Amino acid sequence: MTHIIPLLVFSLTVSCATQIFAQSKQPKDRPKAERNTSAALTGCIDEQEGRYVLLDDRTMNAVADLDADGVPTEAMFARHVGHKVTVRGSSTPGGTRPVFKVREITTVSDMCATGAPQ
Repeated sequence: MTHIIPLLVFSLTVSCATQIFAQSKQPKDRPKAERNTSAALTGCIDEQEGRYVLLDDRTMNAVADLDADGVPTEAMFARHVGHKVTVRGSSTPGGTRPVFKVREITTVSDMCATGAPQ
């Protein structure tokens, strides 16, 4: 009986220390600027300076740099250049504009034209 109490105290101490260590190893909340946000964007795909970008279909200004999520970038975007599409994925802050990691592309139109009359 005298050996059981020290063994029980030792076991509880190890158990508590393990839980405290595990909690300290969990990731802290990242600042808002670093969090990925799930989203869908609609616009036109273009290639500019060796990168694929999504353009606002009214102004034709680049709104996001596109990156493929899980497949080669060229395979995902090349066939959609010049098309109006909806891309689904997650967005993270980038240099001059956000980087959009694309998981899925849906074609809206085979043409991309501005809404302004010609």
